[in-house]
This record gives sequence, structure tokens and C-alpha cells, in this order.
Amino acid sequence: MHPSSIVEPGAKIHASVKIGPFCTVGKHVELGPGCKLTSHVVIRGNTKVGENNVFYQFSTIGETPPDKKYGGERTRLEIGHNNVFRECMTVHLGTVQGDGLTSIGSNNLFLAYTHIAHDCKVGDHVIFANNATLAGHVNIGNHVNLGGFVKIAQFCTVGDFSYIGGDCGISKDIPAFLKIARAPERPAGLNSVGMARAGIVKADIALIKEAYRLVYMRRFTTHEALSALGELNKTNNRYLTQFIESIEASQRGIIR
Repeated sequence: MHPSSIVEPGAKIHASVKIGPFCTVGKHVELGPGCKLTSHVVIRGNTKVGENNVFYQFSTIGETPPDKKYGGERTRLEIGHNNVFRECMTVHLGTVQGDGLTSIGSNNLFLAYTHIAHDCKVGDHVIFANNATLAGHVNIGNHVNLGGFVKIAQFCTVGDFSYIGGDCGISKDIPAFLKIARAPERPAGLNSVGMARAGIVKADIALIKEAYRLVYMRRFTTHEALSALGELNKTNNRYLTQFIESIEASQRGIIR
């Protein structure tokens, strides 16, 4: 640890953690093996960090949420393994109005000036390009890619393998596998490239494309589309089931 850094008594720091200059680690923080704080990093609150996470300068992790309802309750932040938090990235603790927990999975990349607000849940293998931001209580699935300056409103859900293009403002739920374009924000097909890179075979991608056409290229209501999707999914295909369930679970309504 660099002598200019401060680790408060009570913090649990694995012996392999590297802490550069001018960092602050709070008394309730737990840092797992192999983590690295480059310089000017602040990690506070009841924050548990897994293995091999890298925090770049001026990232601020585990601060209290800027929510007027927050009354100092001891809420939590949990971070998995092998994540990269680039410059000026911010993550806030949960609130008791949510479930008290903000959580981030593993193998994620958060570029400069990205933000994860209170009570958000972020999965694995996610990329946030510069300035992508989440309001409170947002759920982000696995293998999701957010372009630069993407803004997602409170309580939205973004399904697995979704791709949201730069500068989009999202206020509805995004079903799994979708690609979203802007001006105005709208579905623009499937994230076929991301699906293929993840090892999803062509036959499964073709089936999801057929499902996409039922939802977005027919003049079906969501209820009618779900009925048609049920007929299409007679073999209980894993990925089609995932697509259907992401629509059924929507609380805010899906983007159309």
C-alpha cells in the first residue's frame, strides 16, 4: 500500500491487494485477492469486492445513494470477480426502499464516467461504454452491451445479450437478444453478432429471429404475440424460452 493512502481500521484487505497513492478504503469494505486500486480511488460503505477487480483513478465505489429517502441505513454493495472500473466510474449502495443491495457480477468492463445507481443489479460479461448511466433499481442481464451516453430510467430491465446503441434513452424494458437504435429509440433487430460470439448456433438464432418478427413485425398486441410465441416454442428451446420469459416478466412494458 502506498503511504499516502488511508485504509480505515476494520477493513478486510487480502494480502495480495495492491493500493496505489491517495486511495481511501472505508472500515466496512472487504477486498478480495488480486484486487488493484491504481490511485485516487475511494471505496466506502458496506462493500464486498471479490477477486481480481481493477479500479482506476477517481472511481468512487460504495458511496451513499443521492436519494432523498436514504436515511443512513446500513445497506450494501456486492461486486464479483474480474471486473474493470475505469476512470471516474461511480457505484452507489442500495436503499431500504429497494432490497438494500446494489450488485455487480463478474467479468464486466465499465469505461470512464459510467454510473450504477442504488439498488441496480448488473450481471456478468457486460460492457458499459463511456458515460453510460443507470438510474436506481435497474436490472441489467448477462452479455449486455451499452453504447456511450446510454441512459436507462428507474426500474427498467435489460435482457441478456441486448445491445443498446450510443446515446439512447431507455424508459421501457428491453427483451433478451434485442438491438436498440435511437432517434427515436426503437428495436432494430437482434444482436446476432453478440449471440454468435457467445456460441449460440445459427439454428437457434434463426428461431429467435422468427420470434422477433412475431413480436415486432406483426400488428400483434403483447398478449397476442406471447400466444403466438407459445405456439412457436413447442420444443421448449432454451433461448426462445429466455426471450419469452423476458417479455412475460416485464413490469414497465417492453419497448415497441
